Amino acid sequence: MRLRPYIPGKDFKYIAGWIDNERDHALWCANHFPYPVTAQTFHNFLEKTMEQWMASAFMATDDCGSRIGFFRYSLNTESSEGFLASVIVDDKLRGKGYGREMIQLALRYAFEITGAESVQLNVFNENTEAKRCYERIGFVERYVEKDVFIYKDELWSRCNMTISKQQKSPLFGK
Repeated sequence: MRLRPYIPGKDFKYIAGWIDNERDHALWCANHFPYPVTAQTFHNFLEKTMEQWMASAFMATDDCGSRIGFFRYSLNTESSEGFLASVIVDDKLRGKGYGREMIQLALRYAFEITGAESVQLNVFNENTEAKRCYERIGFVERYVEKDVFIYKDELWSRCNMTISKQQKSPLFGK
């Protein structure tokens, strides 16, 4: 697997095809842009997060260049803390270890290239598969904000998770 910068004119159609229902869309992006996602709303969102948090967008590909996943990453240089967001894997590839491998590469980038000392992310507790994936990588729960997101008639809780460069993690072979 490889990471490369997101290319709007070439990559959007793949990401748009990975979400085929409103609930998965909300789990992925917390409705920061409407469902179904359009190129304009998605790219406006990416531009906004780049301006606000210097968030860069990445694609994960296999060795032949086929798109596997997407995520955004930003670094708070004052605290040396990275932040992963908008993590998604091709729906046909979920549950096969691709998400774990993509996040491990993202963490290597964060720790080895950007100099992050820790990386955090937010995940809805209701997104149990994603949360389990992060836990297997070595992320630990920092705190949970109860009932902060409304999806139709449901209240979802947001879990903030973190992993540090120094902690023992299968990622670093410690």
